[in-house]
Amino acid sequence: MGFMYERNIEERIKEAISHSRVVLINGPRQAGKTTLVRDLIDFGAGTRYVTFDEITTLSYAQRDPEGFIRQFEGPVIIDEVQRAPEITLPIKAVVDRTRRPGSFILTGSANIFMQPRLGDSLAGRMQIVTLWPLSQGEIVGVKEGLIDWSFGEEVEAPQIAGCDRSGILEKALTGGYPDVIERQTERLRRLWLESYISTLISRDVKDLANIRDLRDFPMLLNVLALRSGALVNLSDISRTLGIAHETMKRYVALLEALWMVVELPAWSVNHGKRLVRTPKMTLNDTGLLAGILNLDQRRLEREPVMLGQLLESFAVMELRKQTGWSETPVSMYHFRDHRGNEVDIVLESASGEIVGIEIKATATPRSEDFAGLRYLRSMVGERFRRGILLHTGEKASSPEKGLHALPFPALWSGLPAGSAGNGSEAQ
Repeated sequence: MGFMYERNIEERIKEAISHSRVVLINGPRQAGKTTLVRDLIDFGAGTRYVTFDEITTLSYAQRDPEGFIRQFEGPVIIDEVQRAPEITLPIKAVVDRTRRPGSFILTGSANIFMQPRLGDSLAGRMQIVTLWPLSQGEIVGVKEGLIDWSFGEEVEAPQIAGCDRSGILEKALTGGYPDVIERQTERLRRLWLESYISTLISRDVKDLANIRDLRDFPMLLNVLALRSGALVNLSDISRTLGIAHETMKRYVALLEALWMVVELPAWSVNHGKRLVRTPKMTLNDTGLLAGILNLDQRRLEREPVMLGQLLESFAVMELRKQTGWSETPVSMYHFRDHRGNEVDIVLESASGEIVGIEIKATATPRSEDFAGLRYLRSMVGERFRRGILLHTGEKASSPEKGLHALPFPALWSGLPAGSAGNGSEAQ
C-alpha cells in the first residue's frame, strides 16, 4: 500500500475542471498524475476511467477514434493520451456540442505540443496543468510559499525551522518520485530508477519517434546529468558522444518532450536577446540525477563542483514546482553576461519585478557571495524586489536591505507573503 500525498496543485486542477471543457494534466511518467486525478474526480454520475497503457483500449481508440469517444456519456478520464492523438478531433466535436466543463480529463507523459494534432485540435478548449514529482513541501505536508514571500513586502530574514547539511543532501539525493521515496533502502531506490530509465527509453522514446537504435540515450542521459545546471552546449555534447549535431538536437528535444530534462532560459534586460542567449538545462529530479551518476553524500563532499550542480538543480526544480500554485505568476531564468556576472535563478513577475536567487553549498555565506545579486540589482533598479542566497547552514540573516541569506529549507517552508516579519518561525 503506497503512501498518500496531498498535492499542492490540487486546487488549481479543481478550478480548471470546473471551468474548462478539457483539462490536460501532463508531466513525467510516475510523477503521480493518475493517482491525483482518480483521487480528485467523483466517480459517480457515469464518470469513466480508461488508460492507453492497456493495449486493447489503445487499439480501439486508434482504429475507430470517433466510435471510441462516442461510447462515453458522462465525464471521462483518459490516461496517457499522447499515445492516441487520433481522438482529439472527436473530443473537439463533443465539447463544441455539449460545452460542459470537465467533460474530458486527460493525462499525458509527453508534451502535447510535440504532436500538433493533439495540441492544435483542442486550442481554446483545453487548460493544461503540469505535474512534477513531489515537492519537498508535499512530502512533509507543507504548501510552500517562497515565491510569494519573495515578491512580498520588505521584511527581516525569517527564522527557518529545518534540517542540517546532511539532511539537505539526503533530500536532494532522494528527489521527489513517489515510488523512490517509499523505498527504504538505497539499493531498492536504484533498482527502481534503473527500471524507470529502461522503460522510458524502450517505450516512451519509441512512442514519440521512430528511432531504431536506442543505445545512445543512456549515454546522453549520463552526460546531461553530469552537466545538469550548466549552460547547454549541444555541439560539445555531440562531439563527446560521437552523434551528429542535428541528431543530438532531436534527441534532446525528445527528452524535453518527455519532461526528463528542463530548460532554464537566459534572462536579459533586452527581451529580444533572451531568445538567442544560451540556456541552462537540468534533469527533472535530483534523485534521478543521483541515480544515473551513482552519487552519495561522501562523493558529493569530495567533489564540490558536483555538489554545487546538484544543489542548484534541486533548487531550480523545487521552485519550478512552486510556480504551479504560487499566487504570483512568474517566469524563471538564469543570468550570465560576458564579464562573468551571474545569478543562478532569476524570477520575473508579470509586472516586471525581479527576484534573484543564488545557490551556495557553503554553510557560512560571505559578503562576496552576494556579488551577482548586487549586480542584478544595479541593472534593474526599482524593479529589483529581493535577492536571496540559499545556503546549507542553519541561520538566516539580512546583510543589507533587500538581500537575505536563507537556509536551504526555506524552499519547503510555508513562508506566506507578509507574515515572515513578525518573528514567528516558518514550519
